[in-house]
Amino acid sequence: MKIDLTDTTSSKINKALIQGRRAIGSPAVGMVLTLVIVTDEENAYDALKAANDASREHPSRTLVVIKRVSRTPRDRTQSRLDAEVRVGADAGTGETVVLRLHGEIINHAQSVVLPLLLPDAPVVVWWPVNAPVSPATDPLGALAQRRVTDTYAAEQPIHELTARAEKYTPGDTDLSWTRITPWRSMLAAALDQVTCKVNEVEVEGEEFNPSCELLAMWLADRLQVPVRRTLSAGPGLTAVRMMTDCGPITLDRADGSLATLSMQGQPDRAVALKRRETAELIAEELRRLDPDDTYASALKFGVDRLGEPMAMQTVPPLAADEPVAETAPARPAKKAAAASSRTAKKAAGK
Repeated sequence: MKIDLTDTTSSKINKALIQGRRAIGSPAVGMVLTLVIVTDEENAYDALKAANDASREHPSRTLVVIKRVSRTPRDRTQSRLDAEVRVGADAGTGETVVLRLHGEIINHAQSVVLPLLLPDAPVVVWWPVNAPVSPATDPLGALAQRRVTDTYAAEQPIHELTARAEKYTPGDTDLSWTRITPWRSMLAAALDQVTCKVNEVEVEGEEFNPSCELLAMWLADRLQVPVRRTLSAGPGLTAVRMMTDCGPITLDRADGSLATLSMQGQPDRAVALKRRETAELIAEELRRLDPDDTYASALKFGVDRLGEPMAMQTVPPLAADEPVAETAPARPAKKAAAASSRTAKKAAGK
């Protein structure tokens, strides 16, 4: 069921939602969160389709905020809110409200969205394109517990990673990070099977792909070894090679769907590692609404540090989300020598 509202208000939209639920015979609200999608007209259809597919796993109220830029100065001063309310089969397993903002109201989108949020339910804001550099300080982002961006859609994805690291706030995440979850799980499982020491890593993938950089930064941050970033024709990530004392461990995916895991002394194994649709990525992000400390640590490692020599440490194999224990700082050589001398004098006195 669809209800079109022209030049409306948030109060009228709420009444239309109640009217729609009664018309389809489901007055109860069984949704678990509010998903706010901030996009443009061009990308609204794909984003809404992905959200509707994800709502099968996470029933939610989806608010699509489309900011319509006025062409003339006169139109910019005239505020208008148009809405399309969808309930029932037209809105997945939840409710959908498409909000089109015109004129001055574009600068006050949070005032339109706030009355439409589900009470006592978490809020997630997703920018499929044109995400702010600091999502937490954005007026709409400030309403949310979780803020989802997609660095892959940026004009300069690698520079965008650096900017996001500087502005990171707990609750921020990125779909470029979500895309490498299967890779991280598979590599962590491979390291759990051996007791070898990793000396060097190579991450191979297409150019200007932030997922490749994030995987490389995650490996460098967790293993504390040099990680080289090499280029391929894609699609996306194509291979990870870890050089260990027991021989190389390689996870190679040349076709974007089926990968081969090779380890010294073991037969090669075929691994399903297909590239996932946006709906699967959003559904994964909605499963966990607490801050992702692993993502924060990898992001803050920095793209510029990839390939640099690092102090070798004996690090046990880690799970994909296991925190790294901090090592105690070494004592300065002079202080260590002085302490050794005092110990010797005490022993001589005894």
